[in-house]
Parts: sequence; structure tokens; C-alpha cells
Amino acid sequence: MTQDLFREDGYLRECTAAVVALGEAGIVLDRTVFYPQGGGQAGDSGVLVLADGREIAVADTRKGRNAQGEPTDEICHLPAAGQAQALAGLKPGDAVTARIAWDRRHRLMRFHTTTHLLCHLVPQPVNGCSITPEYARLDFHMTDPLDKEALTEGIARLVAAAHPVVVGAITDQELDANPALVKSMSVQPPRGTGRIRTIRIGDAIDFQPCGGTHVANTAEIGSVVVTRIEKKSASTRRVVLGFAELGATVALRHP
Repeated sequence: MTQDLFREDGYLRECTAAVVALGEAGIVLDRTVFYPQGGGQAGDSGVLVLADGREIAVADTRKGRNAQGEPTDEICHLPAAGQAQALAGLKPGDAVTARIAWDRRHRLMRFHTTTHLLCHLVPQPVNGCSITPEYARLDFHMTDPLDKEALTEGIARLVAAAHPVVVGAITDQELDANPALVKSMSVQPPRGTGRIRTIRIGDAIDFQPCGGTHVANTAEIGSVVVTRIEKKSASTRRVVLGFAELGATVALRHP
């Protein structure tokens, strides 16, 4: 099992850890700050710093899979190509420092929180999602047209209102009693532990199960705009988000 430290604090940039296993699936640690690809959000990249100061570049992070292809509670750190020599000396039990590429992660956090704002502005079921460092998109199950400028103005208004973003939890039973909390048609929150992680924005902006990383306040998002709206099918409208600033420095919660 890999302890997922990012679930409680998405601002953790590094942690000490021990190697549990390594193989074709990647390097498994006993604890990590690296978010594995899931829920539409891209996996983290970064480095594993070895005891002697050498670094192993991590190109991506994924959830572990068993022989049947089902997800496990392990998190796999995928090394970038061309590091055979450094990897050859790595073994279970070795101590490392896991350090994410923070600027990239922060962009993912800003986009992910914005997609939740978009769910407030477009209260329709979501049937597709992708969150990358360069753009984010949501596919809504709907037939009515959407206005790009109106959505951009709505996002700006919610960002400027500086709504707090709070991590919480509900039980399986509470979710069963209110299934409408799940906005996605294709992705269901993981069950089995009896506790389902939630994200709440403001008093009544958005509240839904979510395992991804988020900023602590909507003001931290900065300038995100709707770059385009596409009609993907008769019943799907795609909204694509991008950053308005070009190379601007974003004020971080933790400098």
C-alpha cells in the first residue's frame, strides 16, 4: 500500500519515502506526494532524489494494477527513459525523497478547481473530462448551445469572489442517499473504505466527490478563460479551458 499524502494536502511538494518495489510498472513507494492519473487529471511528474544526491526523473504517475487489470492501493512512479544506470542501483528498502514538479502540479490544481466551477455554471451531467497542465475540458451531456463569453465571465466572477475550497468526506451511505452529488456519468468515486473524499467550494457553489488536487481558494486560480466550445455529438457539448495569462507569475499559497 502507498500512503497518498496528496489527498489531505495538495500543497505538499516533497516527502521522504522508502522503495517498496520496482519493475515494469514503475517504482512503488510506501508514501508519496505524486498524484496518479485518474478522474481526468494527469499524473504528476518530478524526481526521486536518492541518498547520494542522484536524481531519477519521474515522467508520469499511475495507479498500480493487479494481474486482472484492476486498480490496487499502490502508486507507481514511471521513470523517464534513459536512466538504466541509476535504476540498476535502486532496490527495495532504499530511502528516497519524492519531489513533484510543483509549477506543473499547480497548473493542474488551478484547472481542476475551475472545472468544478464550470459544473456550477453548467448544471448538466458530465460525460468526459481531461485536465492537463496546458488545458482542461469538460464534456456535458446536453443539447442546448453554450455561450463562451458568458461562461468566461461566470468563471471570472467566481474566481474574484474568493470562495474557499475545502476537502471533506462523506460515507458510502450518505452518497447512496444523495446520488446526484456525482456529476460524472462515466467515473464513479471509489468505494470500499467507508469514506469518500469530497470537495466543497463556498457555501453553495459546488459539492461533489473528488479525489483530485485543488487550490485552497478560487482566487488562486487566476485568469482562466473558455477557449472554445464544440458540439461533439447531438447530445454532447465540450467546453475547453485555457490560461489567459502568457507567462505571468501566479501568486502561490506557499511561496
